[in-house]
Amino acid sequence: MFSISRREALAALPVVLAAGRSCADAPGLIPLGFSLYGMKALALGEALKTCRAIGYDGVEFALMPGYPAEPKLLAADARNELRTRLADLGLAVHGLMENLAEPAAAAAHKTNLDRLKAAAELGHALSPDAHPPIETVLGGKPADWEKVKDRLVERLGAWAEVGKDAKTVIAVKPHVANALHTPEAAAWLVKQVNSPWLRLCFDYSHYQLRGITLADAAALLPLTAFIHVKDAKGTADKFEFLLPGEGTTDYAAYAKLVAASKCASPVVVEVSGMVSNKPGYDAVAAAKASYAALAGAFGRGK
Repeated sequence: MFSISRREALAALPVVLAAGRSCADAPGLIPLGFSLYGMKALALGEALKTCRAIGYDGVEFALMPGYPAEPKLLAADARNELRTRLADLGLAVHGLMENLAEPAAAAAHKTNLDRLKAAAELGHALSPDAHPPIETVLGGKPADWEKVKDRLVERLGAWAEVGKDAKTVIAVKPHVANALHTPEAAAWLVKQVNSPWLRLCFDYSHYQLRGITLADAAALLPLTAFIHVKDAKGTADKFEFLLPGEGTTDYAAYAKLVAASKCASPVVVEVSGMVSNKPGYDAVAAAKASYAALAGAFGRGK
């Protein structure tokens, strides 16, 4: 069974709380959010209004090229308007999604740092009082881990400096098909970087595909600054990601583990590209179905 020490857990907690992910506005309730990664075709205003109408407390903005919230597409006026719209709807900015690959060549690494800075600036503009974390996978292949792990420590150390300067936590997500893919490696990486500004994104679906129980994977929650949820079926070698509720994840148990861990992250639905790229995909229907699958477990009712 994978575990981290109580000392490591307590050391991580103040930083995650400082990132503004607490539930002060709704004591006892874990915020539920939806990642706009799953609403690429919708205008931002429409996507926000839809998420609020469904019942979500906040959103994650997808910042990759081709998405409506790509930072270079949002000038100062657009950012101000978006911040006002969020406030009017009562929606929080739960996170900012990037898709960066490390370890990278020097030029690509510099581009990654520039993208992290741009993401942090957007986060400050949209949520000046609670800077949202930036989350990203790291790429590579599982077989690469031993070859790249020391370079990852170096590269992510530079990422952490960007986070420190911007007062923005960067959360890296282990992925079943990437170099960083196990709980042990994730905990090791955070410990080696040794910065409060470099934390984890927890997405149990990737561990489930490796036969790791939810209870065992949840040992990572004290090192976590952001949580994605979706379901999955298959194995690490052949898998499919699903909407929450379409698989076997016990979300009532999930909610209890998150609450017990004192992790201050919201729980944010991520619709995988495996789902959103299918012909006939309906983003609004996916958001509604995901909320319905989670609502009861997280105290909202259906």
